[in-house]
Amino acid sequence: MRSLLHLSDVHFGPLHLPELAEAVTALVERERPDVVVISGDLTQRAKPGQFRAARAWVAALGCPVVFAPGNHDVPLWRVWERLFDPFGAWRRHFSPALERDHVDSELAVVAVTTAFAWTTKHGRLRPGQIADLERRLAAAPSAATRIVVAHHPLGAVPELGAEPPARGGAAALARCAALGVELVLSGHLHHGFVVPGAGERPALVHTGTSTSSRGRGRERGRNSLNWIEVGAETTRVERRLWQPAAGRFETAERIDLPRPPRRPRR
Repeated sequence: MRSLLHLSDVHFGPLHLPELAEAVTALVERERPDVVVISGDLTQRAKPGQFRAARAWVAALGCPVVFAPGNHDVPLWRVWERLFDPFGAWRRHFSPALERDHVDSELAVVAVTTAFAWTTKHGRLRPGQIADLERRLAAAPSAATRIVVAHHPLGAVPELGAEPPARGGAAALARCAALGVELVLSGHLHHGFVVPGAGERPALVHTGTSTSSRGRGRERGRNSLNWIEVGAETTRVERRLWQPAAGRFETAERIDLPRPPRRPRR
């Protein structure tokens, strides 16, 4: 059994909730996930101080962390920077790399960046990014469970409502399916849901905002994260909601996803 803690939209900045960030740190210390995944929007406005605060928090988690930036990690009002150096502040103050993966003999958790210079909200994947994602997935050990992380949703499913998936998302999902990816983890929408795999499409697992006051939809005013356990035959996703009275994230929903049979990767 391998475990992942899936966070998103932590939004260091004016709307960040430090007490929830502390609760996440306590959860990691208590339950010891194999990997922590942060699917973008580490900051609210891509400011150097916000990135430095996010970097210190991530470093203090004390376990492998997979991440990719979100649209809020690109400057909004600093237009010249947004157009010509959109990830400069990220690279200088958070991480020299845009994406961090985790690969071992049993897990291959691979991140891809859907944010880009012109975005103020929506996401995009270019063919070169999909080819690079494909290369990294193909290089992982053959027995490893393959999981992809992106900020924006990649699949067009009813749960998105009026929100479009990332451009290029359908092509990325097709390549993910061909390479045996079982889960695609994302955020951006500030509410969580799980869409089981259909045909060859991987299961789509979203989480809401884990540590900010920007919950939406059925999670308006709420905070959530996902605890994921990958077993031999089933992957369990626990959607956990913050309960202020208890002072902890508690399970609100459990979804068991049958793991697909092993098949040759193309």
